[in-house]
Amino acid sequence: MHIRKNDQVLVIAGNEKGKTGKVLKVFPDTQRVIVEGVNFRKRHTKATQNNPQGGIIEREMAIHVSNVMVVDPRTGEASRTRKTEVTGTDGRRQRVRVSTKSGEMVGGEA
Repeated sequence: MHIRKNDQVLVIAGNEKGKTGKVLKVFPDTQRVIVEGVNFRKRHTKATQNNPQGGIIEREMAIHVSNVMVVDPRTGEASRTRKTEVTGTDGRRQRVRVSTKSGEMVGGEA
């Protein structure tokens, strides 16, 4: 999957199109992600010891990974990513994600 936790993403399709946010959780088996501040839905909750009142809460729900794109760290625009190998400070070669628009490394992997 091309999206990882803590990535800054832009929603490119659906009701929330145009919104940006940080990825909170990734579900690789279902190809879905939860983005902060995007796709709020109301959930009816039963009363529990932690929440004795119960009631209706709003929370972010998962959206399909094909509906989001990584935001380029340099330009701030949506961009595809590719993987390249770089040599780290210890001499090891690592595969990192790179934005196709600017060539800037996405995320803090290396």
